[in-house]
Amino acid sequence: MEQGQTIADCIAVTSARLASITDTPRLEAELLLAYALGLSRASLLARLREPVDGARLTPLLTRRLDHEPLAYIFGEWEFFGLSFHVHPPLLTPRPETEHLVETVLAYLAARPADAPCCVADLCCGTGCVVVAIGCHAPRASLYASDIRADAVDTTQRNALRHGVHVQCARGDLFAPLDPWCDCFDVVAANPPYVPEGDWTGLSPVITKHEDPGALLAGADGLDIIRRIIPEAHKRLRNGGMLALELGEDQCEHVAAIMRTHGFEDIKATKDLAGIDRIISGTRVATAV
Repeated sequence: MEQGQTIADCIAVTSARLASITDTPRLEAELLLAYALGLSRASLLARLREPVDGARLTPLLTRRLDHEPLAYIFGEWEFFGLSFHVHPPLLTPRPETEHLVETVLAYLAARPADAPCCVADLCCGTGCVVVAIGCHAPRASLYASDIRADAVDTTQRNALRHGVHVQCARGDLFAPLDPWCDCFDVVAANPPYVPEGDWTGLSPVITKHEDPGALLAGADGLDIIRRIIPEAHKRLRNGGMLALELGEDQCEHVAAIMRTHGFEDIKATKDLAGIDRIISGTRVATAV
């Protein structure tokens, strides 16, 4: 960065350098410089004519130009109006996953106030889904699992940050949760769903920095989902809901699997790009 430049100059130069790797170079330039200077973005924009030494920005910009996600650089990211601790290689909370939280909260809101409310979040990652649910459904008993130890630690850290109690354990899907609870009202998951053949075509932000184990799931991306659906049916109460995040063009196939395993009232929720991103269904009620 040149000496004697103003904040406005620094933003312009940084934005030009970022233009090759992001669709929002100006915004990212402002966020990176604000973080480097220890300011809010609003405070930064109120000081555009002030001189600035851009030396503290240089290492951050180098990391971003290597396609490192902003969330990793900042160590936190916003999701569902809440700030979450994030660190590599755990997946950065994504806007489309907010629809998974909305689906769960809508289901819980329609239940009687005194109804039991046990929620399981599989493949919890940073814990953004289960913690966001807990913040908006404080009566719910929350359980979460992930095969990564650092995901469990990060989920617990984020739960503590927001005053939410989550029983979280390391292990494969339901296995670590069974000692605590084997009968849920909601099972939610943002599981791996990317076909392995699609890996090389993904953004370098993903392929260079995020955990492929949290993304890839066999030839068609459904290996984990095929395991979750029948196992969820075994552990859901009659009328309980399963909600899953999906990849593009997977909804019809997953709906068929859900129907085969005893789910009804199957619904899809589109994300802002018009993709059927969330699928949900309820366990068929059976006579006692």
